[in-house]
Formats: sequence, structure tokens, C-alpha cells
Amino acid sequence: MNDLKYPLGTFDPIDTQWNLKSAENIAYLAQYPSLVVQAISNLTDEQMQTPYRPGGWTVTQLVHHIADSHMNAYIRFKLSLTEVDPTIKPYEEAEWAKLPDSNLELIESAVHILRAIHTKWTVMMRAMTESDWAKRYYHPADSIYVDLATARKMYHWHSAHHLAHITRLIDRKGW
Repeated sequence: MNDLKYPLGTFDPIDTQWNLKSAENIAYLAQYPSLVVQAISNLTDEQMQTPYRPGGWTVTQLVHHIADSHMNAYIRFKLSLTEVDPTIKPYEEAEWAKLPDSNLELIESAVHILRAIHTKWTVMMRAMTESDWAKRYYHPADSIYVDLATARKMYHWHSAHHLAHITRLIDRKGW
């Protein structure tokens, strides 16, 4: 089950897959919405409603989750760039995935949000200075400060992690 839940392993900021120069992380995040669209473009409605693992979210819920999560990430970056060590607001991801706006009929909305957020986010990141990457936010649920360089790597991992959920499901099912 762990391989299905964490197909790329858990996030480790010193892992060479994620511990890249900022331009490399940003380039991946810039192309990410297209990778998601490519992965889901040939799936049927029934396939979109398939959980990526037993007890896991459906592909539809994953896409909505990615949009929700990355909206929060973008706001966390903006808060960190405009305030000193802001405390971010954690949210109940699993509960958000159950809300009526996380349904198949609204999948295009999630894709549009993902494209828009990643466009704005990557433009902002490309303009960040070295000192900007050291800025941080406080995550009260984990009782830790997260600097934006680490957050950039974490969201690269988060993006690849959920894309792997989708692509490995497609491979396992032979779709």
C-alpha cells in the first residue's frame, strides 16, 4: 500500500530529485498543468471516478485537490513575500475533496485554476531574489517554519507525487 500511497517516496528536501536549482523546480511547475491534462485527456468518466489506490481519492478528486493545494501554496508564497514569518492557515484536505465543487462536472474548472495559478506562481517565482527564497511561513499544524526554497522543492515533489498517482493507475489498469 505504501508504494501506491507514496509512489515517489515521501518528501525529503535534500533528495536530488527535488533539491534542484530554482529554475529547474520552476520549469517543472510551469509545465505541470499540461502534464496533468495530458495524463487525464483520454480517460472516460468512469476512469476519472476510479480511486488511485484502495481507500484513496478518485482521479477527479486528485485533480481538484491539486488545484486547491496549489492555490494555498501560491497564497503562502505571497504572504511570505509581503509579511514577516506569517502563520498560514492549514486546511482539511480530505474534507475539501468531499465538497460538491470537487466533482467530475467541474473538472475543467480545476484545470483552468491549475493553469492560472501555475502561470501566476511561476512568474512570481522567476522574479524572486536570493533573499526572497529565505523568507518563510509558519505552519502551525506541523509547528515548523518553512522557507520558500524548501516550499518550492516540496511543491515540485507534491506535483510529481500526484501525477504519479494518476499515471501509475493508468499503467496498472492498462488504460
